[in-house]
Amino acid sequence: MRLDLFLKTSRLIPRRSLAQEFCDAGLIKIGGVAAKSSKDVKTGDEIEIRRRDRLILLKVLEIPDKKQVSKQTAASLFEILREETLEDDILSLT
Repeated sequence: MRLDLFLKTSRLIPRRSLAQEFCDAGLIKIGGVAAKSSKDVKTGDEIEIRRRDRLILLKVLEIPDKKQVSKQTAASLFEILREETLEDDILSLT
């Protein structure tokens, strides 16, 4: 399954177009390497998502067969390994 589709299906990012923007901006990494939205996601992959002041590291537990899944199923597709709050770079410079 494509990365952008997995992010939408798992409800980590609400829209596929937004997931593509995150990938284009280099905010999504798989295995520590910036990933394109077309990258295939496999079970066991570690995905890093950076959002403003948060960094989330998760492990893919399951790839769904369908593009739409229930909220409960979406939560079981991944496991959060680490979640941290990042300090704003601008504040650290002053």
